[in-house]
Parts: sequence; C-alpha cells; structure tokens
Amino acid sequence: MSIVDSYKSFMERNTDPRTENWLLVTGPGPLITLLASYLYFCTSVGPNYMRDRKPYSLKNTIALYNISQILLSIFLVYEGLASGWWNDYNFDCQPVDYSDTPKAKRMAAAVWWYFFAKIVELLDTVFFVLRKKNRQITFLHLYHHTMMPICAWIGVRFLPGGHGTLLGVINSFIHIVMYTYYLISGLGPQYQKYLWWKKHLTSMQLVQFVIIFYHNFSVMFCDCNYPKTINFLLALNAGLFLYMFGNFYYRNYIKPRDGSKPANGVLANGKTKEC
Repeated sequence: MSIVDSYKSFMERNTDPRTENWLLVTGPGPLITLLASYLYFCTSVGPNYMRDRKPYSLKNTIALYNISQILLSIFLVYEGLASGWWNDYNFDCQPVDYSDTPKAKRMAAAVWWYFFAKIVELLDTVFFVLRKKNRQITFLHLYHHTMMPICAWIGVRFLPGGHGTLLGVINSFIHIVMYTYYLISGLGPQYQKYLWWKKHLTSMQLVQFVIIFYHNFSVMFCDCNYPKTINFLLALNAGLFLYMFGNFYYRNYIKPRDGSKPANGVLANGKTKEC
C-alpha cells in the first residue's frame, strides 16, 4: 500500500463524519499552509518589511483584540463546562461521544471554536512584528502558537469531545486572565499599579500544564476508550511547555541572571505589557 493510500485509509477510519466538512477541517492542507505562512511572515518577511519603518502603534486595535479574546475565552469555558465537564464528564476517563445527541454536537462545536481561537491567536505574533517587538518572538512563543492550532485541529477532526477537551477548558480560563492582563496593561502607565499579579499569571500557566500532564499521563495506565497515543502526545506537549515555562519562571522570578529584577513587562509566553 502506498503512502497516499495509507493516508486515505487512516483518514477514512478515524475522521469524525460530523466535523469533516467544517471550515479548515476538510484536510491538513489549509492549516499547514496557514502555519507555514505565519512562520515565514513572522521570522522573515515581516521583520524585513519593518526594518526601515517605524513601528505601528496599534493601541486601539490591540485593545479591541484583547477584549474579543476575553469574550471568546469566556464563551469557550462556558461551552466546555455546559457540554460535559460541569457534571457529565469523568476526570479519570472520558471517551468521545460520537453520537448526534445535542450535548455531543455542542461539545464538537465547542472544540471547533477552540480551534478557531488558536488560529486567531496567531495575531499575537503579527502584532509583535508590526510593532517591532522582535525580541519577544522567541522559540517558546513560536512553538506555543504553532503547536496549539495543530493539537486543536486533531481534536476537531478526530476527537471532538472526551478526555482531551479538558485542556481547552483550562487553557481558555487561563486566557481570560491573561488577556485581561494585556488589556489593563495597554491602558497606560497609570494602570501598572493594578498589575502586581503578573508573577502569579505565570504560576497559573505552570499549574495548567501540571494538570494537563497528569490528566493525560494517568489515563495511559487504565482501561479507557480514548486513544493512548493522543494521551501520550498531550502529556508530552504539556511536559515540554512545563519545562520551558518553568525555565522562564526560574530565570525571571527566582534567580535573575543579573541579580536584578526581570526585564520589565515580559511574560512567559513572550508577550509584553502595553506601555
């Protein structure tokens, strides 16, 4: 059997027919093209374009963007809880419900909206480029923003529900807090006194990765009708994030390299406060 035939066979066996024709989910091509364009723009085309230009302010645009991200994240947390995690889903083992029941379809739709949110979040880096904040375009930032849409796409295409969706609920909750921070910090220096909790935001991110790692690693050793390969990959990804974010936390909050306070405004995902 050729590689193409194997690919077609795999897709036919594992694709959820409820979601296979949804926007950007019909195949991996659109997402791969989008992410490749994103990486090319943010690491080459964009910085070269901005090299001899003044940075754009984008203050109002970014404020509206942050507000939209807060509202979208609130919606995702609500939908994730209402579709299963509030009282129906089991933390220890939750198979995917592939039925056409209202709750199953609602969860599938929530997974797609989460995927859509990860696509929109690519604008984080685009804004960095246009504002000439190239120092913030780190490996951690690019890895995070590239991997999350891939994980979400896999969820929509093959597993729109079940065990792995807890990641989306927790991550969306963190993003409510995170984009609220960005919104307040963008209002001006007079609001910086209200942002004393920046360090705790990074702590929340670390707790998020610990929960996701444990949630997926532990289920690998029990009889649960959920793909162990996906559990392993989610646990591995959470472990990598935990290491990278933890390293950032250590260097900036526990043992700054120069013995002074960390660089002003830098967060673990590479974003900066708006001053």
